Amino acid sequence: DELRQKFVDATVPQAHFLGLTIPDDKLSFNEATGHWEFGEIDWDEFMRVIAGNGPCNRERLAARNKAHADGAWVREAAIAYSQKRADRREAARHAAE
Repeated sequence: DELRQKFVDATVPQAHFLGLTIPDDKLSFNEATGHWEFGEIDWDEFMRVIAGNGPCNRERLAARNKAHADGAWVREAAIAYSQKRADRREAARHAAE
């Protein structure tokens, strides 16, 4: 709980500075304690998000798969270059014999 409080106290001002809103109706600053107070965590929702059923998971996976597919040419070029160097070394070895 102490670590969570430190995290919330540090990140809420940063989020507000960036113009972000935090989806917690109970989030408020307690002047007496100097800490941000927050509502209970919905652990069922948390576990769903961790399991890959969060609101951004499909978009994240689609972007990751697209990046992997778009980078195929780089991997193919690296393999071809490596093979070309190996072929040249082999040819030089045979020429030296």
